[in-house]
Amino acid sequence: MRRFFIWSALAAVIGLGIAIGGFWAYQHFYARFQPVTVQRNQSQIQDLLEQSSWISAGGGGEPLYIIGYRDSAAMQRYEMEEVPKLRAAGVEARIILFARPDREGLAQSTAAERASVAELWLTRDWTLYQRWTATPVRNWTAAGIPAADGNLARGAVVEAGRNFAANLAEKLNEEGLQTRYPLIIWRDREGFMKACACADPRSWTFIRDDLDAPDRIETPTVAPGDPAAPPVYPGDGSPESLPYPTLQAPADGSAPVPAPTPGTTPAPGTAPIAPRPATPPVPRKAPEPKQAEDTTFF
Repeated sequence: MRRFFIWSALAAVIGLGIAIGGFWAYQHFYARFQPVTVQRNQSQIQDLLEQSSWISAGGGGEPLYIIGYRDSAAMQRYEMEEVPKLRAAGVEARIILFARPDREGLAQSTAAERASVAELWLTRDWTLYQRWTATPVRNWTAAGIPAADGNLARGAVVEAGRNFAANLAEKLNEEGLQTRYPLIIWRDREGFMKACACADPRSWTFIRDDLDAPDRIETPTVAPGDPAAPPVYPGDGSPESLPYPTLQAPADGSAPVPAPTPGTTPAPGTAPIAPRPATPPVPRKAPEPKQAEDTTFF
């Protein structure tokens, strides 16, 4: 009986350890990447999103909001890898940028970044955003854009963007979402608002599942003659290149000669074309010197 109780206690301890390990694995590898469903602050969050100066490439589909700052590597990667898949599903990606405030006396944004954010909030210029994101951060000087520092109006716009990000983070924290950027907000098939702190790529698949976006998109093919098609050069193996001549090996071991081209038969009543000699002509003999008076000529 004593041995039975010992084995029972050991089995209970092992089972408890397996249960704890399974719960930890579920939370660590799956649950923490799931989005949260907004239940209490839907109207306030929707008002914040609609009142902000978002920018978009267009499309007019179901909106998906991406909130972040310019230096966020996760946000840049999400735009590059996931936004084309969302567009293929008819989703319109709307981007909202803000300049991070100073933290413990250290600036987390540059003057060029603040000027660009203010310009985007005022003009919502998608072309400017494309030029900005296509330029390395260290090389971007915001040339031609009015400075936000020292400008009351543009400085207020930068501060409004920071207040927007802070208010949005506060509303989402009440829903149990930790603030990490990019923040992504969308509505699923049933119309429920969902939010995700999508700094980790393992959380992106939940968004694709909700919006029926493909996991992969094929590279579009370019038709021949399209201006976007790469140039074709003869001899590169493409169908447009010129064919190489077919050579016939003679039986006597001499140099091969090209095969006659089809369609080059002589017309009736004309002499046939003489074939080229198989061997090269005999070279002429060198001239001999001749003496005339005191001069030798060659």
